[in-house]
Amino acid sequence: MKRITLVAVALWKLLSQTAAQSPAVMQGPHHQTLHRPAVEAATNPVNDEVLEVAPQMLSIEFPDAVRLVKFTLRKDTREWIDINFRYRPTAGVRYSLPVPELSDAKYYTAEWAILGINDQLIRGSFSFAFGPDAKAPSYHQAAEELVLRQRYGDPTIQYVAPPRTQIIIDQEPRRFDPPFTINLNEQQGDSVPPR
Repeated sequence: MKRITLVAVALWKLLSQTAAQSPAVMQGPHHQTLHRPAVEAATNPVNDEVLEVAPQMLSIEFPDAVRLVKFTLRKDTREWIDINFRYRPTAGVRYSLPVPELSDAKYYTAEWAILGINDQLIRGSFSFAFGPDAKAPSYHQAAEELVLRQRYGDPTIQYVAPPRTQIIIDQEPRRFDPPFTINLNEQQGDSVPPR
């Protein structure tokens, strides 16, 4: 089992507090790696690994005792696989779960979450693929990202739906009479009306 460093995402609250404290730091493209706690975790299978056959067990090992609150498995199609994870409030260093027989898929992703210092939620994931013609999950994830960018554009730009329009076919526009008419021949004031 190789050691890898997984960058985990802290709670939104932590990020918003960090942004409020130092908005200049959060402006550049490097803000994604700043202010995020890193959790060193060893996983089996290793992230982005291509195996010959499906794994029998999924395991994750942390350097310190943590409380694992989430451990899920899903296909590339987002279909969930029941791996029978149940939360236990006791802290542990190593967590392993047997995997049911897996069907063919481009790749699988295991997602986990732990409670860190001060009950801070830290998340991470690792992906793997198996089979004779399997490609690394990062290959498929990059292709999916490219399709999404082509379809929806830059993910940092938020799409706003246009207002609803009503299409009227074979109907004349309504004519509105003004609420009053102005007679320009009449003069007002001290002048004498024409005769």
